[in-house]
Amino acid sequence: MDAMASLARDSVLLVAAVHAAPADAEVPACPGWTADDLGFHVASVQSFWASVVGREPGTGLQAGDVVPPERPAGDAALAALLHDATAHLVAALAGRDPREPCWSWHPDGHTVGWVTRRQQHEALVHRVDAEQAAGRGVTPLDPEIAADGVDEVLDVLLGGHPGWTTFTPAGGAVAVVVDAPGEAPRRWDVELGRVRGTGPESGREYDVPGGRLVHPDGEPAGVVAGAAADLDLWLWGRGTAESLRVTGDAAAVEALRAAAADAMQ
Repeated sequence: MDAMASLARDSVLLVAAVHAAPADAEVPACPGWTADDLGFHVASVQSFWASVVGREPGTGLQAGDVVPPERPAGDAALAALLHDATAHLVAALAGRDPREPCWSWHPDGHTVGWVTRRQQHEALVHRVDAEQAAGRGVTPLDPEIAADGVDEVLDVLLGGHPGWTTFTPAGGAVAVVVDAPGEAPRRWDVELGRVRGTGPESGREYDVPGGRLVHPDGEPAGVVAGAAADLDLWLWGRGTAESLRVTGDAAAVEALRAAAADAMQ
């Protein structure tokens, strides 16, 4: 399944699950959020990126020029907003050259292809949120998409440090391994540490957990292995480690998950 097919599929499933959930149903992985809050969040995000990309080359906006939607009153109006935002995003990204430039908050993300990948995984993760809020079983994740989701978390979200920061390793690494039967084997070795720096625009001081991908150099401190879908949901805080195999330093493995969660905020 390619990125656009995944984005379209999971957006449809997301909308259906939001509709099925009671408006005030809690979203398990997002404390304080209801199903309606989730629906408006996704509508706002998808509307934003549809505007940033534009409907054709050269029509995209900068972040500061995007007018966010107002939260409508009533379930029907919110459902319509979410449906329209999804349709606009899919239409904006379909058939576009992935190398085409556009605005991004990420230092390496200024292309339509980057936006497509990011929104594909955004839709997948929040589709799972919506299904959990609705009390439904989670629709199985495509193994290749899930493996790419693991790669995005570890390489882009956790490992994509802004140029104005410095990374100080803390020693040791954690190996994340896809080794389920029938799935293509994958492995990422992540060195944990601290990311420090001063935001050039805000002046805010940062000193947060971080990580970076490294080439294996000796045995890792800890290993977490299993199916790509289980690893992806575990890193995103939408699943537990019960279906995974953790060996070595369990505290280092949990520190990786905590650092990934921090990077996603």
